[in-house]
Order: sequence, then C-alpha cells, then structure tokens
Amino acid sequence: MTEYKSDPRQNTANECQSMPEVRHEVDRLDRLLVRLIAERQTYMEAAARIKPDRSVVRDEARIRDVLEKVLAEAAKHGLSAEIAEPVWRAMMEACIAHEFEAYDALRKSDTVRR
Repeated sequence: MTEYKSDPRQNTANECQSMPEVRHEVDRLDRLLVRLIAERQTYMEAAARIKPDRSVVRDEARIRDVLEKVLAEAAKHGLSAEIAEPVWRAMMEACIAHEFEAYDALRKSDTVRR
C-alpha cells in the first residue's frame, strides 16, 4: 500500500495566498498521483500474469464498471466528470496497452524457457 506521510500538505486550496503556494501543493499532489498510478500499474502486471488468454486482456464490461465507479466517486468529492472521465479513459487505455505488452512479454519468456 502506498504511504503518504512523507509528503504533508502545507496549505489547503483556500489557504493558498500565492502562486508558489498553489504550485507547491500541485507538485505535492502530482508526486502522490505518480505513486498511486505506479501502484495501479503493478496490478495491471498481475492481471497480465493471471489472465489465461490474451483475448480477455481488454474487458469492455470492466471498463464500463470502472468508469461508473470513478464517476460516482468523483461526484462525492466534487471532481468534475469533465475531468474525471477523460483522465480515467486515457489511463485505462494506457494500462490496457501496458497489460498487453506485459502479457506478451510473459508468454514470450515462457516459450523461450521451454
């Protein structure tokens, strides 16, 4: 699980009085997002290892399910759907491409070992 204690917030958005303060917090959030997305990527690699067939790497029902859950969570936290939906769609597409690469690489190395 990702740990966040090492990157504490200095100001809320409402407390920021200058652009350097805003930029500091945006940079802090970007560092946290990178860690979370990297953690998410490890699960795509696990999926590539676990899925029995390449044809199930892309799962349209799962894409719809993830997007539905993300949009519901976004609404709870005041994140605009106009931001959330394209960000998650792009991330999911990149993750699917990564999972295909990982799937192929794992199966190629299995073939080489035989």
